[in-house]
Amino acid sequence: MASSEPMGELHREYSSPGATPTPWSEASRHLQEAEVYWLSTVRPDGRPHVTPMVAVFMDGSLYFNTGPAERKAKNLSSNPHCIITTGCNALSEGLDLVVEGDAVRVTDKSNLQRVVDAYAAKYQSPFRFTVRDSSVYGEGGEAAVFRVTPTKAFGYGRGGEFSATRWRF
Repeated sequence: MASSEPMGELHREYSSPGATPTPWSEASRHLQEAEVYWLSTVRPDGRPHVTPMVAVFMDGSLYFNTGPAERKAKNLSSNPHCIITTGCNALSEGLDLVVEGDAVRVTDKSNLQRVVDAYAAKYQSPFRFTVRDSSVYGEGGEAAVFRVTPTKAFGYGRGGEFSATRWRF
């Protein structure tokens, strides 16, 4: 049976001599364990917008929520292309990840419930939600859930060696 894990391609010009590509399994673990992510979207007038958020990584995709009146929801309604990043601010250690993809609204109750359950397992209040209709509801009111499945991702490892890995999906 063939593995569905994408192969990492090392960018040697941005990596230490002797560095090897980071396996996608390691990147996936970091995506699952991260607590804070940064979402980059594009405003209708073309200006960038970046905001911190919480998310869960399951079934190979990142899931996040946002209120329907928030800037990120407005941006995604006109342009679903986005980038989600996470990592560490230390130069001597860590793995920074950049995930490119399109945000797709999740509306079916069974998938929304899986996302709500994943949030409950990972985060405390105020990130507790209930499913109602095609949205989730929490302390801040109604929120739309989005799924971003990677189309391309980059990993930047630091520590004893620096590595720059690209994965294509």
